[in-house]
Amino acid sequence: MDSRRGTVFGTDDGRVAIRFVRLVPHPPEKVWRAITDPSQLAAWFPAVVALDRPAGSELHFGVTDEQRRRFGMTDDPAGVPNGRMLRNEPPSVLEYEWSGELLTWEITGTAEGSRLVFTNVLTDPEAAGPASAGWEAGLEVVEAQLDGIPITWNPLDRAEELAATYR
Repeated sequence: MDSRRGTVFGTDDGRVAIRFVRLVPHPPEKVWRAITDPSQLAAWFPAVVALDRPAGSELHFGVTDEQRRRFGMTDDPAGVPNGRMLRNEPPSVLEYEWSGELLTWEITGTAEGSRLVFTNVLTDPEAAGPASAGWEAGLEVVEAQLDGIPITWNPLDRAEELAATYR
């Protein structure tokens, strides 16, 4: 199954999660780079972070230049960790906590390439719509990067376009 839209569902512990599934014609190693390489993350990920850390490492998710420009957001000048790497098993599982949310990327090789499953367990159930739109826009960039298509759009603008589909 490869759905363009995220699926929102309840978790066993009563929280809300979003899941996206993508089937891509690329090997797991290439997909792994798309979700971990800082130069590729810069085009779509909603924070500046180094994900090449072993499990148990603290992470700092910083503000992007676009978030500063567009929303006037500022970074914590002390760079206090606001996340933790839980699993880092290239090229199949990347899981980390970010400000109380759980983000899990699972990559499985297939005969045609890879199956990418992304799940975000949220801290605020009301954030499911906007978060879904943002992650869908980001995944569009990931797929374009994998396919070698130049990114000619802004994923934040695209997320705003998609927001109505998740209300």
